[in-house]
Amino acid sequence: MKVAEDALLEVDNLRTQFDTPGGLLTAVDGVSFSLSKGKSLGVVGESGSGKSVMSRSIMRLLPKVNIHTEGTVRFKSRNLMELAPRDLRKLWGPEMAMIFQDPLGSLNPVVKVGKQVAEGLRVHSGFSKKEARSEALKLLREVGISEPERRLDEYPHQFSGGMRQRIVIAIALACQPDLLIADEPTTALDVTVQAQILDLIEEERNQRNMSLILVTHDLGVVAGRTDEIMVMYAGRIVERAPTKVLFANMKMPYTEALLESIPKLERPSHSHLLSIPGQPPNMIDAPRGCKFASRCKYVQDRCVEEEPELISAATPGHLYRCFFPVGSAESADALARNMANGKVDESGSRVHIRT
Repeated sequence: MKVAEDALLEVDNLRTQFDTPGGLLTAVDGVSFSLSKGKSLGVVGESGSGKSVMSRSIMRLLPKVNIHTEGTVRFKSRNLMELAPRDLRKLWGPEMAMIFQDPLGSLNPVVKVGKQVAEGLRVHSGFSKKEARSEALKLLREVGISEPERRLDEYPHQFSGGMRQRIVIAIALACQPDLLIADEPTTALDVTVQAQILDLIEEERNQRNMSLILVTHDLGVVAGRTDEIMVMYAGRIVERAPTKVLFANMKMPYTEALLESIPKLERPSHSHLLSIPGQPPNMIDAPRGCKFASRCKYVQDRCVEEEPELISAATPGHLYRCFFPVGSAESADALARNMANGKVDESGSRVHIRT
């Protein structure tokens, strides 16, 4: 893996597996990437693609029982996989932090919000109780909580979902981390509140020069908000590119399918929403070839028998994993053959899944 000279985070061949009653499940399979100081990376994929497990593996937040993680995760040149729990606790908060997708589950329901925001400041920054409360007040005001003086002494259930997410953001930002991982930060929020939360994260990142990993299932969320996008499927990176390059010249059929599934304003009213047919593979007994083959409209015999490597496109920094990349003559021929033999309908959007 080629690493940037100013890399803040370097992940090399990260693999996470779970012991299950059915066998060993590989949730993250050989992921490698690097992230520079002040840069943002969008991680995109369906539920079950390995995004959240990868994020927790990087921060070493997964329990040790029945879970096996290997590979290298270097943060500021330190290998996090070798750090003792005591050293990790010193790192969480002041150097790297996470915004979880369920704000209500992330907050203690029986502890006042002000105390929860102030806790990290007292533990990591040595603030007195009064100083930490004063800083917590500033943080709540900064993330857009109205009447913060009063709301410091309220409990999480007294806030709306959007306000709870703002509180979680305030907790994550309290100790000025260098890296922020936002794991589906807009889940279950309405569209207007989603935009507000994403704008808030972007504003704070720019002000603090933080690095950001934004995890989501929606390509529309990362468009214009990240420097690069990494698409994951079945625990692997299937495409990575600078954001503008990915949207202008995506190569991976899975990336194309994700983009097509986003509702578009130009479509007629009451149009059927497009979806990706089939289901992700069973990672306890993964198929031999390309993991997306059974759902891909360009699939050919080679895809079923042989797994593609992650290769470089003509544009610098653009990697993809496909034998018949989107927009190529090979993919056009493959699609025509599949339509001729009835695997794909005339629109080219429905694949008849082989059993």
